[in-house]
Amino acid sequence: MARKNPNATGEPPIPEAARPAYEAVADRIDGFCREHLNEEYRMMCRKLTGILARKRPSPLTRGKPESWASGIVRVVGGANFLGDPSQPLHLKMTDIDKAFGVSEATGSTKATEIRKLLKIQTLDPEWTLPSRMEDNPLAWMIQVNGLIVDARDLPREYQEEAYRMRLIPYIPADRQSEDAKE
Repeated sequence: MARKNPNATGEPPIPEAARPAYEAVADRIDGFCREHLNEEYRMMCRKLTGILARKRPSPLTRGKPESWASGIVRVVGGANFLGDPSQPLHLKMTDIDKAFGVSEATGSTKATEIRKLLKIQTLDPEWTLPSRMEDNPLAWMIQVNGLIVDARDLPREYQEEAYRMRLIPYIPADRQSEDAKE
């Protein structure tokens, strides 16, 4: 059987067995993000939903789509300090649960299940929104000659090597150049 190419977002395809569950969860997340969050959160939540759908067996096929949607938004929100009222975009985790029509216990349980399954930690760079990457210290800490250093403070050639090795998300000077053009 031939393997399908990744979709337009670059993500691998969703297996047919998990597609109905994936779509049910993703549809709920899309609506929630349009109403309460933004496109950046929507894309990150979709990425997480896709990863869960591709697990074998997919956990999304067990349980209600609303429960999974709440757990997924909680995980991505937690990685980006969504619950912190000092942030420009903030929302209580319990408000996420209410919007999806699930109990706080259900939302919390699903989020914990997802974090354990995918080993997602606080400040996990993989789940940090692109607009918040600069503020995530874990995205920039690398080991050089046995010392932990902030890659942003290193010479460009070290940054280029760290980027090539996928140790940092981008080369800071390049991002600043792109921002200046806009």
